[in-house]
Amino acid sequence: MQETADKSDVAILGLVRDGARLYGQSRSVALRAGDALVLEARPDALDEFRSTLNLQVADKGREDLLNASGEGVEIIEVVVPNDSRLIGRSAQSIGLSWRQRTVLLGISRRGNRITSQLRKTEIETGDILLLLVPRDTSAHVVEWLGVLPLADRGLAVTENSKVWLAISLFAGAVTAASFGLIYLPIALGLVVVCYVLAKIIPLSELYTHIEWPVVVLLGSMIPLGAALETSGGTELIAGTLVGLTDGWPAWMVLTVLMVVTMTLSDVLNNTATTIVAAPVGIQMAQTLGVSPDPFLMAVAVAASSAFLTPIGHKNNTLILGPGGYSFGDYWRMGLPLEIIVVAVSIPAILVFWPL
Repeated sequence: MQETADKSDVAILGLVRDGARLYGQSRSVALRAGDALVLEARPDALDEFRSTLNLQVADKGREDLLNASGEGVEIIEVVVPNDSRLIGRSAQSIGLSWRQRTVLLGISRRGNRITSQLRKTEIETGDILLLLVPRDTSAHVVEWLGVLPLADRGLAVTENSKVWLAISLFAGAVTAASFGLIYLPIALGLVVVCYVLAKIIPLSELYTHIEWPVVVLLGSMIPLGAALETSGGTELIAGTLVGLTDGWPAWMVLTVLMVVTMTLSDVLNNTATTIVAAPVGIQMAQTLGVSPDPFLMAVAVAASSAFLTPIGHKNNTLILGPGGYSFGDYWRMGLPLEIIVVAVSIPAILVFWPL
C-alpha cells in the first residue's frame, strides 16, 4: 500500500480503527474491513489511489470518528536553514512519515507554492515547510530535522453565510462617516459591537482579534510628529528644502516636497507624517509666494502613499506576517508604484489647485 501511495503522490496521515487513531503504524498494521485511512492528496491522485486499491469513501459514521480522533495532531510551519539534514533530500528519502510520524503538507519556495510530488521534492535552504505532527512532539521533530519553527499564525475560517452582513456593516459605517453623519471612530466602534451581537466575531475571541503591535506602533508615532513641530524641526526641514531648491520652478519644489513626504511616510505613519509635513508645505509656499493649497494636497497624497516599508501604514503591518513577506518585498513593488503616484499626482494637483 505504501508503494502505491508513493507512486500516486498520496500521503497516508494515519489509520483509524474502532474509533482509535493508530499513529505511525500504517506501514506495519494489516488493514481490516471497516478501517479508515486518513489521506492527503490532490483529487486526481486520490482517485487513482482509491481505484488501485478498491477503497471506498468513508461514510458519515466513520467521518465522525475521524473528526473526533483528529485532536491528537497539530500543524506547524518551519523554515529550513543551510545546516538542516533536509538540504538536498526529500521527505520520502529521510523517512519523515515513518521515522517521526510526520507528514509534509506543503512547501513554499521563494514565494511560490509547490503542490505536486511533495514527498519526492528535494528541500532547499530557505524553504518553508508545512508539517502535520503528533501533538506535543513538534519540538522533537523540529530538533531532529534541524529546522527553525515559525510563529503560529493561527487559522482563519470564513463563515460564508455572514460575509455579506460583515461587508455591509463596514461599508455602511464608512459611507456614514464620509457624509459627515457620524465620527469615523464611533462608526467603526459600532460596527465592532454589531459584529459581536451578530456573532460574526465571537465575544471570547474579541481580544485576540486586536492587532496590538499596530496599536502600539500608531500610538508611539503620533507624539513623534508633534515633537518635531514643537521643537522647530518642521521649520528646519522647510528651510533646508527651500535652500536646496532655490531658484527652481514652483512645480519642481512641489515634486521635491512630495518625494520627501513619501519618504517620511515610509518611516512614520501617515498621520504623523501629515503633522510633520503640512507645516513644512505651508512654510515653503509662503517663502515662494504661492498658494499653499497645492502643497497641502501634495502632502495629503504623499502621506497616504507609503509603499516602501511594512511600518509606513497599518495595512502594510497587518499583512506582513500572514502574507509571509520580507522587508525587501515592499520596496521592490512599492518603488515603481510611488513613482507612478508622483507622475500622475503633480499634473493633476496643478490643474485642480493651481499655484
